[in-house]
Amino acid sequence: MAFDIVVVGAGPAGLCFARSLAGSGLRIALVERQDEAALAAPADDGREIAITHRSRQLLQSLGLWDRIDGEHIGTLREALVLDGRDRDGLIFSPALAGAQQLGWLLSNHAIRRAAFDEVATLPDVQLYAGVKVASVRAAADGAAVALDGGETLRAGLVVAADSRFSETRRAAGIGASMHDFGKTMLVLRMRHEATHAQTAWEWFGEGQTLALLPLHDPHVSSVVLTLPPRQMQALLARDDAALGADMAQRFLHRLGAMEVAGPRCAYPLVGVYAHRFVADRVALLGDAAVGMHPVTAHGFNFGLLGQDALARGLRRALDGSVPFWSPSVLRRYERGHRAATLPLYLATQVLAGLYTDDRPPARVLRKLALGAGARLPPFRRMVVDGLVAANDGGRSRRRRAGA
Repeated sequence: MAFDIVVVGAGPAGLCFARSLAGSGLRIALVERQDEAALAAPADDGREIAITHRSRQLLQSLGLWDRIDGEHIGTLREALVLDGRDRDGLIFSPALAGAQQLGWLLSNHAIRRAAFDEVATLPDVQLYAGVKVASVRAAADGAAVALDGGETLRAGLVVAADSRFSETRRAAGIGASMHDFGKTMLVLRMRHEATHAQTAWEWFGEGQTLALLPLHDPHVSSVVLTLPPRQMQALLARDDAALGADMAQRFLHRLGAMEVAGPRCAYPLVGVYAHRFVADRVALLGDAAVGMHPVTAHGFNFGLLGQDALARGLRRALDGSVPFWSPSVLRRYERGHRAATLPLYLATQVLAGLYTDDRPPARVLRKLALGAGARLPPFRRMVVDGLVAANDGGRSRRRRAGA
Protein backbone atom coordinates (compact mmCIF):
# COMPACT_ATOMS: atom_id res chain seq x y z
CA MET A 1 0.00 0.00 0.00
CA ALA A 2 1.35 3.44 -0.93
CA PHE A 3 1.11 6.55 1.25
CA ASP A 4 2.84 9.90 1.39
CA ILE A 5 3.75 9.55 5.07
CA VAL A 6 3.84 6.63 7.50
CA VAL A 7 3.69 7.70 11.16
CA VAL A 8 4.83 5.02 13.59
CA GLY A 9 3.20 5.63 16.96
CA ALA A 10 -0.31 6.91 17.67
CA GLY A 11 0.47 8.67 20.91
CA PRO A 12 -0.31 12.38 21.34
CA ALA A 13 2.62 13.56 19.19
CA GLY A 14 1.83 11.24 16.28
CA LEU A 15 -1.90 11.94 16.42
CA CYS A 16 -1.44 15.71 16.62
CA PHE A 17 0.96 15.59 13.67
CA ALA A 18 -1.62 13.73 11.57
CA ARG A 19 -4.24 16.30 12.60
CA SER A 20 -1.91 19.20 11.72
CA LEU A 21 -1.68 17.92 8.14
CA ALA A 22 -5.45 17.64 7.67
CA GLY A 23 -6.44 19.12 4.33
CA SER A 24 -2.86 19.18 3.01
CA GLY A 25 -3.57 16.48 0.43
CA LEU A 26 -0.99 14.14 1.95
CA ARG A 27 -2.13 10.56 2.59
CA ILE A 28 -1.01 9.31 5.98
CA ALA A 29 -0.77 5.84 7.49
CA LEU A 30 -0.79 5.75 11.29
CA VAL A 31 0.72 2.55 12.72
CA GLU A 32 0.20 1.65 16.39
CA ARG A 33 0.77 -1.56 18.32
CA GLN A 34 -2.17 -0.87 20.66
CA ASP A 35 -5.57 -1.93 19.37
CA GLU A 36 -8.17 0.60 18.29
CA ALA A 37 -10.29 0.17 21.42
CA ALA A 38 -7.33 1.18 23.61
CA LEU A 39 -6.74 4.25 21.45
CA ALA A 40 -10.40 5.31 21.50
CA ALA A 41 -10.70 4.89 25.28
CA PRO A 42 -7.19 5.26 26.75
CA ALA A 43 -6.60 3.89 30.23
CA ASP A 44 -5.95 6.37 33.01
CA ASP A 45 -2.16 6.29 33.33
CA GLY A 46 -2.07 8.72 36.26
CA ARG A 47 -0.11 11.39 34.42
CA GLU A 48 -1.11 15.04 34.42
CA ILE A 49 0.54 17.15 31.74
CA ALA A 50 1.61 20.76 32.34
CA ILE A 51 0.51 22.88 29.37
CA THR A 52 2.02 26.26 28.50
CA HIS A 53 0.05 29.09 26.91
CA ARG A 54 1.60 28.30 23.54
CA SER A 55 0.64 24.63 23.84
CA ARG A 56 -2.93 25.56 24.76
CA GLN A 57 -3.08 27.67 21.61
CA LEU A 58 -1.89 24.71 19.54
CA LEU A 59 -4.41 22.35 21.15
CA GLN A 60 -7.17 24.84 20.39
CA SER A 61 -6.10 25.22 16.76
CA LEU A 62 -6.13 21.43 16.36
CA GLY A 63 -9.61 21.13 17.88
CA LEU A 64 -8.45 19.11 20.90
CA TRP A 65 -9.04 21.65 23.65
CA ASP A 66 -12.81 21.79 23.20
CA ARG A 67 -12.99 17.99 23.35
CA ILE A 68 -11.49 17.81 26.86
CA ASP A 69 -13.94 17.90 29.78
CA GLY A 70 -13.40 20.61 32.37
CA GLU A 71 -12.86 18.05 35.11
CA HIS A 72 -9.64 17.03 33.33
CA ILE A 73 -8.30 20.61 33.21
CA GLY A 74 -6.60 22.14 36.23
CA THR A 75 -5.37 25.71 36.55
CA LEU A 76 -1.68 26.26 37.23
CA ARG A 77 -1.55 29.69 38.84
CA GLU A 78 1.89 29.69 40.47
CA ALA A 79 4.84 27.35 41.02
CA LEU A 80 6.84 26.91 44.22
CA VAL A 81 10.30 25.29 44.45
CA LEU A 82 11.30 23.96 47.88
CA ASP A 83 14.47 22.40 49.22
CA GLY A 84 14.67 20.15 52.26
CA ARG A 85 12.53 21.22 55.18
CA ASP A 86 12.45 24.91 54.22
CA ARG A 87 8.98 26.42 54.46
CA ASP A 88 9.76 29.23 52.06
CA GLY A 89 11.00 28.60 48.57
CA LEU A 90 11.38 30.14 45.16
CA ILE A 91 8.02 31.32 43.77
CA PHE A 92 7.31 31.73 40.07
CA SER A 93 4.37 34.08 39.65
CA PRO A 94 2.61 34.89 36.34
CA ALA A 95 2.52 38.53 37.42
CA LEU A 96 6.20 38.72 36.41
CA ALA A 97 5.03 38.45 32.79
CA GLY A 98 1.75 40.31 33.18
CA ALA A 99 -0.33 37.12 33.04
CA GLN A 100 -2.96 35.62 35.33
CA GLN A 101 -1.67 32.04 35.39
CA LEU A 102 1.38 30.03 34.40
CA GLY A 103 -0.52 27.34 32.53
CA TRP A 104 -2.85 24.36 32.86
CA LEU A 105 -2.73 20.71 33.95
CA LEU A 106 -4.41 18.23 31.60
CA SER A 107 -4.94 14.53 32.19
CA ASN A 108 -2.80 12.60 29.73
CA HIS A 109 -5.52 10.07 28.92
CA ALA A 110 -7.94 12.93 28.15
CA ILE A 111 -5.42 14.44 25.69
CA ARG A 112 -4.97 11.06 24.03
CA ARG A 113 -8.71 10.49 23.70
CA ALA A 114 -9.30 13.99 22.27
CA ALA A 115 -6.48 13.55 19.76
CA PHE A 116 -7.78 10.18 18.61
CA ASP A 117 -11.31 11.55 18.23
CA GLU A 118 -10.00 14.39 16.05
CA VAL A 119 -8.01 12.07 13.80
CA ALA A 120 -10.45 9.12 13.60
CA THR A 121 -12.68 10.75 10.99
CA LEU A 122 -10.00 12.34 8.80
CA PRO A 123 -10.39 10.98 5.24
CA ASP A 124 -6.65 11.14 4.45
CA VAL A 125 -5.53 9.13 7.51
CA GLN A 126 -5.63 5.33 7.58
CA LEU A 127 -5.13 3.66 10.96
CA TYR A 128 -3.26 0.38 11.33
CA ALA A 129 -3.96 -0.49 14.96
CA GLY A 130 -2.98 -3.59 16.86
CA VAL A 131 0.01 -4.27 14.61
CA LYS A 132 3.75 -4.09 15.13
CA VAL A 133 6.41 -2.83 12.77
CA ALA A 134 8.64 -5.68 11.59
CA SER A 135 11.21 -3.54 9.78
CA VAL A 136 11.83 -0.07 8.40
CA ARG A 137 13.82 0.64 5.26
CA ALA A 138 14.54 4.26 4.47
CA ALA A 139 16.91 5.57 1.81
CA ALA A 140 17.18 8.47 -0.61
CA ASP A 141 14.83 6.75 -3.06
CA GLY A 142 11.97 6.19 -0.60
CA ALA A 143 10.84 4.35 2.51
CA ALA A 144 9.10 1.07 3.28
CA VAL A 145 7.59 -0.06 6.58
CA ALA A 146 6.94 -3.80 6.86
CA LEU A 147 4.21 -4.82 9.33
CA ASP A 148 4.25 -8.04 11.31
CA GLY A 149 1.22 -9.31 9.38
CA GLY A 150 3.19 -9.29 6.14
CA GLU A 151 1.90 -6.06 4.59
CA THR A 152 4.39 -3.41 3.47
CA LEU A 153 3.58 0.31 3.51
CA ARG A 154 5.56 2.45 1.08
CA ALA A 155 5.92 6.19 1.58
CA GLY A 156 7.92 9.29 0.84
CA LEU A 157 8.57 9.88 4.55
CA VAL A 158 8.52 7.88 7.76
CA VAL A 159 7.87 9.74 11.02
CA ALA A 160 8.98 8.04 14.23
CA ALA A 161 6.73 8.93 17.16
CA ASP A 162 7.05 5.65 19.04
CA SER A 163 8.41 6.68 22.47
CA ARG A 164 11.82 7.56 23.87
CA PHE A 165 12.87 3.94 23.32
CA SER A 166 11.94 4.22 19.63
CA GLU A 167 12.65 1.12 17.55
CA THR A 168 12.00 3.15 14.41
CA ARG A 169 14.74 5.61 15.38
CA ARG A 170 17.16 2.72 15.81
CA ALA A 171 16.08 1.15 12.49
CA ALA A 172 16.89 4.47 10.77
CA GLY A 173 20.41 4.31 12.19
CA ILE A 174 19.91 7.27 14.53
CA GLY A 175 21.50 6.94 17.95
CA ALA A 176 20.47 8.74 21.11
CA SER A 177 22.06 9.91 24.34
CA MET A 178 20.23 8.25 27.22
CA HIS A 179 20.58 9.13 30.86
CA ASP A 180 19.14 6.58 33.26
CA PHE A 181 18.66 8.36 36.56
CA GLY A 182 18.38 5.04 38.37
CA LYS A 183 15.09 6.14 39.93
CA THR A 184 11.44 5.17 39.69
CA MET A 185 8.71 7.79 39.44
CA LEU A 186 5.35 7.15 41.09
CA VAL A 187 2.40 9.18 39.82
CA LEU A 188 -1.00 9.14 41.51
CA ARG A 189 -3.84 11.45 42.44
CA MET A 190 -4.36 12.18 46.11
CA ARG A 191 -7.03 13.95 48.11
CA HIS A 192 -5.78 16.26 50.87
CA GLU A 193 -7.29 18.39 53.64
CA ALA A 194 -5.71 21.73 52.74
CA THR A 195 -6.38 23.30 49.34
CA HIS A 196 -3.63 23.37 46.75
CA ALA A 197 -4.37 27.04 45.92
CA GLN A 198 -3.70 26.23 42.24
CA THR A 199 0.02 26.15 43.03
CA ALA A 200 2.44 23.50 41.79
CA TRP A 201 5.21 22.36 44.11
CA GLU A 202 8.61 20.97 43.17
CA TRP A 203 10.12 19.75 46.43
CA PHE A 204 13.67 18.44 46.58
CA GLY A 205 14.05 16.48 49.79
CA GLU A 206 16.82 14.29 51.10
CA GLY A 207 16.62 10.95 49.29
CA GLN A 208 13.47 11.86 47.38
CA THR A 209 11.89 14.35 45.00
CA LEU A 210 8.25 15.35 45.35
CA ALA A 211 5.96 17.27 43.03
CA LEU A 212 2.41 18.46 43.56
CA LEU A 213 0.30 19.34 40.52
CA PRO A 214 -3.02 21.13 41.23
CA LEU A 215 -6.08 19.59 39.61
CA HIS A 216 -9.62 20.86 39.01
CA ASP A 217 -10.79 19.93 42.52
CA PRO A 218 -9.02 22.24 45.05
CA HIS A 219 -8.53 19.27 47.38
CA VAL A 220 -7.14 16.86 44.79
CA SER A 221 -3.65 16.95 43.30
CA SER A 222 -1.44 14.75 41.22
CA VAL A 223 1.50 13.71 43.37
CA VAL A 224 4.79 12.67 41.80
CA LEU A 225 7.34 10.89 43.99
CA THR A 226 10.79 9.83 42.80
CA LEU A 227 12.70 7.17 44.74
CA PRO A 228 15.30 4.45 44.15
CA PRO A 229 13.58 1.33 42.71
CA ARG A 230 13.93 -0.83 45.83
CA GLN A 231 12.37 1.81 48.08
CA MET A 232 9.60 2.34 45.55
CA GLN A 233 8.79 -1.37 45.46
CA ALA A 234 8.38 -1.39 49.24
CA LEU A 235 6.15 1.68 49.10
CA LEU A 236 3.93 0.22 46.38
CA ALA A 237 3.39 -2.91 48.47
CA ARG A 238 1.45 -0.88 51.06
CA ASP A 239 -2.33 -0.62 51.07
CA ASP A 240 -4.09 2.66 50.31
CA ALA A 241 -4.42 3.73 53.95
CA ALA A 242 -0.74 3.16 54.67
CA LEU A 243 0.28 4.84 51.42
CA GLY A 244 -1.85 7.90 52.23
CA ALA A 245 -0.28 8.20 55.70
CA ASP A 246 3.19 7.81 54.21
CA MET A 247 2.60 10.55 51.64
CA ALA A 248 1.25 12.93 54.26
CA GLN A 249 4.46 12.40 56.23
CA ARG A 250 6.61 12.98 53.15
CA PHE A 251 4.82 16.30 52.66
CA LEU A 252 5.46 17.08 56.35
CA HIS A 253 1.66 17.27 56.83
CA ARG A 254 1.59 20.67 55.10
CA LEU A 255 -1.50 19.49 53.22
CA GLY A 256 -3.04 17.74 56.21
CA ALA A 257 -4.28 14.17 55.91
CA MET A 258 -3.93 12.59 52.47
CA GLU A 259 -5.68 9.65 50.83
CA VAL A 260 -5.27 7.83 47.53
CA ALA A 261 -7.71 9.04 44.86
CA GLY A 262 -6.45 7.41 41.67
CA PRO A 263 -4.45 4.55 40.17
CA ARG A 264 -0.82 3.99 41.14
CA CYS A 265 1.41 4.30 38.08
CA ALA A 266 5.18 3.83 38.24
CA TYR A 267 7.69 4.63 35.49
CA PRO A 268 11.48 4.35 35.12
CA LEU A 269 13.16 7.75 34.95
CA VAL A 270 15.20 8.01 31.74
CA GLY A 271 16.12 11.12 29.75
CA VAL A 272 16.73 10.80 25.99
CA TYR A 273 18.04 13.14 23.32
CA ALA A 274 18.46 11.84 19.75
CA HIS A 275 21.81 12.48 18.05
CA ARG A 276 19.87 13.56 14.96
CA PHE A 277 16.21 14.35 14.41
CA VAL A 278 16.20 13.39 10.73
CA ALA A 279 17.77 10.96 8.26
CA ASP A 280 17.03 10.06 4.63
CA ARG A 281 13.21 9.99 4.43
CA VAL A 282 12.88 9.85 8.26
CA ALA A 283 11.96 12.43 10.90
CA LEU A 284 11.64 12.02 14.68
CA LEU A 285 8.82 13.47 16.78
CA GLY A 286 7.89 13.64 20.45
CA ASP A 287 9.84 11.48 22.89
CA ALA A 288 11.56 9.70 19.99
CA ALA A 289 13.42 12.99 19.48
CA VAL A 290 13.48 14.44 23.01
CA GLY A 291 12.49 12.52 26.14
CA MET A 292 12.61 15.01 29.00
CA HIS A 293 13.08 14.51 32.73
CA PRO A 294 9.73 15.69 34.16
CA VAL A 295 11.25 18.24 36.55
CA THR A 296 10.71 21.10 34.07
CA ALA A 297 7.38 19.71 32.76
CA HIS A 298 8.22 20.42 29.11
CA GLY A 299 8.04 16.95 27.56
CA PHE A 300 4.64 17.17 25.89
CA ASN A 301 5.08 20.87 25.18
CA PHE A 302 8.17 20.03 23.13
CA GLY A 303 6.23 17.26 21.41
CA LEU A 304 3.51 19.70 20.40
CA LEU A 305 6.02 22.29 19.18
CA GLY A 306 7.91 19.66 17.20
CA GLN A 307 4.91 18.25 15.37
CA ASP A 308 3.73 21.76 14.57
CA ALA A 309 7.14 22.76 13.21
CA LEU A 310 7.42 19.63 11.05
CA ALA A 311 3.87 19.95 9.72
CA ARG A 312 4.40 23.62 8.86
CA GLY A 313 7.63 22.74 7.08
CA LEU A 314 5.92 20.09 4.99
CA ARG A 315 3.10 22.46 4.10
CA ARG A 316 5.61 25.13 3.03
CA ALA A 317 7.32 22.59 0.80
CA LEU A 318 4.02 21.65 -0.84
CA ASP A 319 3.17 25.32 -1.41
CA GLY A 320 6.59 25.86 -3.00
CA SER A 321 6.42 22.73 -5.16
CA VAL A 322 9.37 21.25 -3.25
CA PRO A 323 9.31 17.52 -2.39
CA PHE A 324 8.06 17.41 1.20
CA TRP A 325 10.56 14.65 2.02
CA SER A 326 13.59 16.51 0.62
CA PRO A 327 16.70 16.75 2.86
CA SER A 328 16.54 20.57 2.93
CA VAL A 329 13.00 20.48 4.35
CA LEU A 330 13.91 17.93 7.01
CA ARG A 331 17.14 19.69 7.97
CA ARG A 332 15.27 22.94 8.49
CA TYR A 333 12.93 21.16 10.91
CA GLU A 334 15.90 19.62 12.70
CA ARG A 335 17.71 22.94 13.13
CA GLY A 336 14.64 24.68 14.50
CA HIS A 337 13.60 21.91 16.88
CA ARG A 338 17.13 21.40 18.18
CA ALA A 339 17.47 25.12 18.89
CA ALA A 340 14.12 25.06 20.71
CA THR A 341 14.89 22.00 22.86
CA LEU A 342 18.60 21.46 23.46
CA PRO A 343 19.31 24.35 25.88
CA LEU A 344 16.45 23.38 28.20
CA TYR A 345 17.24 19.66 27.89
CA LEU A 346 20.84 20.25 29.00
CA ALA A 347 19.77 22.63 31.76
CA THR A 348 17.24 20.06 32.97
CA GLN A 349 19.90 17.36 33.14
CA VAL A 350 22.10 19.62 35.29
CA LEU A 351 19.16 20.64 37.47
CA ALA A 352 18.00 17.06 37.98
CA GLY A 353 21.52 15.97 38.85
CA LEU A 354 22.03 18.77 41.34
CA TYR A 355 18.70 18.36 43.09
CA THR A 356 18.87 14.58 43.41
CA ASP A 357 22.42 14.59 44.82
CA ASP A 358 22.30 14.28 48.62
CA ARG A 359 25.99 14.85 49.25
CA PRO A 360 26.68 17.92 51.46
CA PRO A 361 28.34 20.03 48.72
CA ALA A 362 25.33 19.56 46.42
CA ARG A 363 22.87 20.46 49.20
CA VAL A 364 24.81 23.67 49.88
CA LEU A 365 24.98 24.54 46.18
CA ARG A 366 21.25 24.11 45.58
CA LYS A 367 20.38 26.28 48.58
CA LEU A 368 22.66 28.95 47.16
CA ALA A 369 21.02 28.53 43.74
CA LEU A 370 17.53 28.92 45.19
CA GLY A 371 18.62 31.96 47.15
CA ALA A 372 20.16 33.54 44.08
CA GLY A 373 17.02 32.84 42.08
CA ALA A 374 14.88 34.51 44.74
CA ARG A 375 17.10 37.59 44.63
CA LEU A 376 17.21 37.80 40.83
CA PRO A 377 13.79 38.76 39.41
CA PRO A 378 15.13 38.70 35.81
CA PHE A 379 15.82 34.96 36.15
CA ARG A 380 12.30 34.24 37.38
CA ARG A 381 10.84 36.52 34.72
CA MET A 382 12.73 34.61 32.00
CA VAL A 383 11.30 31.29 33.23
CA VAL A 384 7.76 32.68 33.46
CA ASP A 385 8.00 34.31 30.02
CA GLY A 386 8.74 30.90 28.52
CA LEU A 387 5.57 29.49 30.06
CA VAL A 388 3.09 32.24 29.29
CA ALA A 389 4.25 33.25 25.79
CA ALA A 390 1.18 32.72 23.60
CA ASN A 391 2.92 32.63 20.24
CA ASP A 392 5.99 31.23 18.55
CA GLY A 393 8.50 33.86 17.58
CA GLY A 394 5.84 36.57 17.50
CA ARG A 395 3.60 34.86 14.98
CA SER A 396 -0.05 35.76 15.14
CA ARG A 397 -2.57 33.11 16.02
CA ARG A 398 -3.13 30.80 13.10
CA ARG A 399 -6.43 29.56 11.87
CA ARG A 400 -7.55 26.12 12.90
CA ALA A 401 -5.38 23.61 11.04
CA GLY A 402 -7.01 22.21 7.96
CA ALA A 403 -10.04 24.45 8.22
